[in-house]
Amino acid sequence: MQAFTVEQGIVIPLDRPNVDTDAIIPKQFLKSIQRTGFGPNLFDEWRYLDLGMPGQSCKDRPINTDFVLNQPRYQGGNILLARENFGCGSSREHAVWALEDFGIRVVIAPSFADIFFNNTSKNGILAIVLEETVIDSLFTAVLAQPGYTLQVDLPKQTITLPDGSNLAFEVDAFKKDCLIKGLDDIGLTLEHADDISAYE
Repeated sequence: MQAFTVEQGIVIPLDRPNVDTDAIIPKQFLKSIQRTGFGPNLFDEWRYLDLGMPGQSCKDRPINTDFVLNQPRYQGGNILLARENFGCGSSREHAVWALEDFGIRVVIAPSFADIFFNNTSKNGILAIVLEETVIDSLFTAVLAQPGYTLQVDLPKQTITLPDGSNLAFEVDAFKKDCLIKGLDDIGLTLEHADDISAYE
């Protein structure tokens, strides 16, 4: 898993509440058990005008030009700004894999579905909860300023805005440590490899 310390980048505003995991990665793509290759199909049914299928090239598919991921000003964005209850619905880990494969490293929202929230830190994504009023102000700023960027510092637990001001955020100490060290559940287990071998 890729370690997380400081991430800076363009903010992508997804101004929809209750975005469920079936919207993040539709069910037809769940046949794969690989953690990679889901990025082109992130938000597939909103991003394209046709029905996407596993193994299909997305290169020549008709795109929905109104959808935020297809708008030129947000290309290369790696910080997703979302609304309440992000990641609700079924508990598919593929949703987090799709975000990570697309290049999203941070998701900021007023609330997350519990299972999705726990899956983010296990896959190298930092999910940040901020007050709804703060989220509202960020949406206003992002929409008003093309190329709006944030710097997210996990060790300091701060978000630096373009004007240099900072927002503080809370994060579970264990999740923070795992993200900074780049340790998923397997990595955590392997830290005790010598003890496991001795026990066996």
